[in-house]
Amino acid sequence: MLTIKQLTQTVGHGITPRMVRHYHQIGLLPQPVRSQGNYRLYDQPDVERLRRIVALKQQGFQLAHIKQMLEVDSPSLQTEPLLEQLQGEYQGVLRQLIRLRQTAMALEGILGRDRACQDMQAEALAQLRLLEVETQTAQALTESLWQHLDAAAADHPEDFQQALRRLLPDLSQRPEIEVDVLSHLVLACGDVGLAAFVRFSQDAIKAAREALATGCTVVGDVPAVVASLDQARLTHLGCQWRTLIDNPHLDSAADAERQFWQDDHWPQWFQAWGEGSIWVVGYAPSVLMRLCDAIAHQSLRPALVIGLPIGFSHAPAAKRRLMQLDVPYITTEGSLGGGLLAAVVLNRLAASLIEKPDCHCYLKG
Repeated sequence: MLTIKQLTQTVGHGITPRMVRHYHQIGLLPQPVRSQGNYRLYDQPDVERLRRIVALKQQGFQLAHIKQMLEVDSPSLQTEPLLEQLQGEYQGVLRQLIRLRQTAMALEGILGRDRACQDMQAEALAQLRLLEVETQTAQALTESLWQHLDAAAADHPEDFQQALRRLLPDLSQRPEIEVDVLSHLVLACGDVGLAAFVRFSQDAIKAAREALATGCTVVGDVPAVVASLDQARLTHLGCQWRTLIDNPHLDSAADAERQFWQDDHWPQWFQAWGEGSIWVVGYAPSVLMRLCDAIAHQSLRPALVIGLPIGFSHAPAAKRRLMQLDVPYITTEGSLGGGLLAAVVLNRLAASLIEKPDCHCYLKG
């Protein structure tokens, strides 16, 4: 039996006795047994339940929802009301993200200006200060602000690199090639926040350069991904490319999923193209999941997996599975991805090998 202090020390993650007492008050934790001195005492089931509460809190769930999820009498738990509540919470979070995104867009519009536009910034910032006191004309001032700033954008090309230096998070500790890939991913989708969600395995860049230098096969999951590859550079490196789901009429991740599940020939292509190849998955999450299964069962060993399929449940699951495997990978957390982004990763790796064949920045640390 553990005291409340011992319970919090065992669970960790910043849990305090005060938090535990609050969980008792709201019914999230059952009332504990008491010692003769009236001290709360806890057993192993209490430890496990508190750990589940902590894990769910870290995932962003509210305490009221966690309580419903942890109901002891699970057959009586009505999932539909809970799902409706979670959907409502999701929509609320999404509205907050939209507001934050609008703020970020406004900041990007100012901070992302290159030197040729910066002469306008002082006057624009002065107009922003007026928004604090002249709220009734805020809309008019905002329109005037952007008209003023945008007027300087028509007489010169945009300096993307200067904007990225201002807007990207600090990447000074990342290898040069990795920073190059991240920068081009941001430029491909226009979302600076994407850089925080891209994940490179420790050996990803090294594995990619070695495979490309030896003329490996590059396998894309759908024709749109393969069509977006820099085939001129791949030819220069002696690489070939293949398409797993070779249907030119595919135009969405949903189509790719259906086609993949209808086709029973993919195990043959896994075996034929899998060993030492680079896989570029940008559409179908099931392709990445099956690829992970084959790697886990040691039936194939690709040189690198670029896993950026689209989806809201299967794609994040497939990416998490990929990051658990002992294989070089480049992927993202969550649903972020797409065929163009997957191709951009491969293209920048190929370009960096040609432009800087002797670069060893990725070996630091």
